Amino acid sequence: MRFHLKPGKQIYIGKINTSDVELRDLLKAWLAISFAFAIILKGSIGLSFYQVFIIAFVTVGTGFLLHELGHKIVAQRYGCFAEFRSFDQMLMLAVVMSFFGFIFAAPGAVMIQGHVGMARNGRISAAGPMVNLVLALVFLFLIISFPAGLLHAISFYGFFINSWLALFNLIPIWNLDGAKILKWNKTVYGIMVGIAIMFLFLQNFISMA
Repeated sequence: MRFHLKPGKQIYIGKINTSDVELRDLLKAWLAISFAFAIILKGSIGLSFYQVFIIAFVTVGTGFLLHELGHKIVAQRYGCFAEFRSFDQMLMLAVVMSFFGFIFAAPGAVMIQGHVGMARNGRISAAGPMVNLVLALVFLFLIISFPAGLLHAISFYGFFINSWLALFNLIPIWNLDGAKILKWNKTVYGIMVGIAIMFLFLQNFISMA
């Protein structure tokens, strides 16, 4: 997404530049979306809300944060100015809707300033859901490594949530990543969608306990 972006105080972490405004918005969105998912998951996990929040914070939080950083890093490598900005109204909506058992996960987006063509825009867009698919695969290996206990529960939901986040963002509508990826490369789009659906299907054969 692109529009006039007012940067905050610039902070450099290695070759990646960020700002106090971006870090604030990332933390705000991370906490809000983790809280919303914790409310959803509480009904299916026999744990305290605090424990469920930790699971959501780790699984949804890493999925959300690294998804956005994927967009940011690729955009910056193309010489663009890129920073995340939270959509505060959408964060509030996500929390409210979670009490009704549903979440529309649109906590914010990486705003980009700089010229990118269709191909570069497609690659920048693909970076986010690709990160989620890689994270889902990592959590799948952790499920196998930890067949029981809290680490298994975290891994199970990490696998499911990252698979779901990837597929959700691949919907080819509005400003979601899928619309830009599909416009750039239909083959890449089809492969990513296929992997996300396969992961969600595989989740049916994995025990949560």
